[in-house]
Amino acid sequence: MFAFLFAMAQSPANGQQGSGGSTLRSTLMGLLPMIAIFLILYLLILRPQTKRQRQHQQMMDSIEKGDKIVTSGGIHGVVLRVNKEEGTIQVKIADDVKVELDRNAISRKLKTG
Repeated sequence: MFAFLFAMAQSPANGQQGSGGSTLRSTLMGLLPMIAIFLILYLLILRPQTKRQRQHQQMMDSIEKGDKIVTSGGIHGVVLRVNKEEGTIQVKIADDVKVELDRNAISRKLKTG
């Protein structure tokens, strides 16, 4: 970094004005690692996260009566009723035990069959 600053501070020989190309090139070369880091961050972290969020939202939208689910608290149950207006579901977790949950509490949908 100090070499970069030192090179920027040097004036051209013989008091002549240098072309702006070398300064622009050195500035772009200084920004290149930052651009590469951002690209790697996007490809390894941000893109997969948005993909997982999209898949989770599709799973939540596909929840219907009779589906077996697991809540974020680890409770297994069967969906009895879906209320999309209120954003809730009614889940049967045991015989004669029905619980109303927020749809966001669903962690995953179990495969039936």
